[in-house]
Amino acid sequence: MASVHSDNNPLGKNSAYIDRYDPTLLFPISRGEGWKAVGIERETLPFDGEDIWNGYEISWLNPKGIPQVAMAEFRFPASSPFLIESKSFKLYLNSYNQTKFADKNVVAQQMAKDLSAAAGGEVTVSILALQHAFPAEPNSICIDDLDIEMDKYEMDPEVLKLAETEQTGEFEGALVSHLLKSNCPVTGQPDWGSIYIEYKGQRIDEKSLLTYIVSLRTHQDFHEQCVERTFWDIWTRCKPESLTVYARYVRRGGLDINPMRSSDVTRKAVNFRTVRQ
Repeated sequence: MASVHSDNNPLGKNSAYIDRYDPTLLFPISRGEGWKAVGIERETLPFDGEDIWNGYEISWLNPKGIPQVAMAEFRFPASSPFLIESKSFKLYLNSYNQTKFADKNVVAQQMAKDLSAAAGGEVTVSILALQHAFPAEPNSICIDDLDIEMDKYEMDPEVLKLAETEQTGEFEGALVSHLLKSNCPVTGQPDWGSIYIEYKGQRIDEKSLLTYIVSLRTHQDFHEQCVERTFWDIWTRCKPESLTVYARYVRRGGLDINPMRSSDVTRKAVNFRTVRQ
C-alpha cells in the first residue's frame, strides 16, 4: 500500500472535482505506521474501538435524475489495517453527486462495500435524514480551567502522573477537555476537537492530564493516531483498570472524524455532536 508521502496521495495537491461514481478515489493509509511509533503490534493491540466519520454533504440522483441530499454515518473498526485519507474520502463522496441510484439503501450498500475494501475491515454505513437528532454530549467533568503553566508544546507522556496526597484514591468517571488541537502530518493544517477520557482506577493528576493534552498542540499526526497515542500514554504511564479515550474533531470539508479507543472490547461509541460540530 502506498505511503502517506506517495505521489498518488491527493493531500496537498489540486484535485479535479469528479462527480461520477469512482471508488478508485479512496486513498488508504496503513495504521501500522502509527502503531510502530509506540511499539504496538497489530496482533496485540491494547485497545479496541472504532472511528466514526459523519458526512454532511451526501448527495446523489434518484432514477428520475432528481438530487437527493442526506447525511451519513460511517463506522470503521479500529483493528482494520488501513485508515482512509480524509481528502480522498471527500472526493469519493463527491463522485456520487451526478450518479443515479435506486434509493438510499443502494447508496449505503455501495459505500459500505467500497470503504470496507479500502480499509481492509467491515465498515458500516447509515444514511441519515437531514432532521436526524444526534444524542446529547455525555456528562463529563471539564478540566480546562485548571491552573497550569505551559512553556513548551511538544508531546511529552512523562508529564502524566498519578495524583498525590489529598487527591489520591479511586476514580471512576469521565473528564473532558475542549483544548485539543493537533496538526495534519502532511499539510500542517490545524485539527481542532474535544477529547473525552473515561477511566477507572487510581486517580490521575488532572493538571498533568491537561498539560499532556495541551502539549499535543503542535503534534503532527492523523486524528486516529493522536487518539491511539493518547490512550497508549495514559494506559502505560497511569495504568488504570479501564480506559476509554474518545475525540470529537471539528468538521473539515463536510466531514468530521471521531476516533474512540477503549480497553473494553464491547464498548460501542455513541455518535453525539459537540456544539462546535
